[in-house]
Amino acid sequence: MQYHVDGQLVPRSEATVSVEDRGFRYGDGAFETLRAYGGDVFRWPSHVRRLRRTCETLGMPAAVPDDLAVRVADTLEANGLRDGYVRVSISRGVMPGKLTPTTDVDPTVVVYVRELPRGGTAGESVWDGPAVVQSVTTRRIPDPALPADAKTHNYLNGILARLELRRARNDDYQPDEALMRGVDGNVAEGATSNLFFVDDGVLKTPAAGSLLPGITRETVLELADEEGFPIETGRYSLEDVRGADEAFLTNTTWEVRPIEAVDGIGVGGGPMTDLLARLYDERVEARCY
Repeated sequence: MQYHVDGQLVPRSEATVSVEDRGFRYGDGAFETLRAYGGDVFRWPSHVRRLRRTCETLGMPAAVPDDLAVRVADTLEANGLRDGYVRVSISRGVMPGKLTPTTDVDPTVVVYVRELPRGGTAGESVWDGPAVVQSVTTRRIPDPALPADAKTHNYLNGILARLELRRARNDDYQPDEALMRGVDGNVAEGATSNLFFVDDGVLKTPAAGSLLPGITRETVLELADEEGFPIETGRYSLEDVRGADEAFLTNTTWEVRPIEAVDGIGVGGGPMTDLLARLYDERVEARCY
């Protein structure tokens, strides 16, 4: 494999960053997870806008290189990939070992890729089956403490949630996504996913402000609106989700993934989940293949 590091394609064994890089020292950086279908990155403009917004939040508005799309395309081509996972990471770069950053920024920019199956209507899912979801005690960091819409290198919040998930596993119970709540006790999102559920024909999802509003979440809301589905964003309890008629998770890699159970209580997918998954595949097919 070859990765793109600071403007150069290098073998995986040489793809390194400095121990003085602030992304390593402090988690001081931004990233985006993207998915390439047929050689095209799906929803590229939306991902770049969010990446720029995160960099602006971190006080390094010029950190996103103008040729980032070329770097991504070159990395996919160098690895012979048309369908794959793409991660773009941008840190503030190497600086003196002080918490307060200097005003001059020479960012570290890394593009990492790996193979994924073909997507679209002729594709296959990257997941083996519906998600088994477990609620955790780790709370989502509130927006006033760390802006919820900033996708930064600091993912300790999600890591702590996944560690709880690991402790909950046994031979008979294998949850594979943690459901996090805000400090108010209402559901927010998965450790790496957004949550949707259906109640009496209404598609519901937690409101932005306590979660990272994903690009796939945005796409699903657009598709649902185009179909004329009733949509509601709001504050919901665990009981609301456990008692839903159907539920699913979204993220760039999983796309639309039904939820089998929440805290051991069966939920499952359903007709709206299935339709939105099909519509998502059709949009990918139309735009990328």
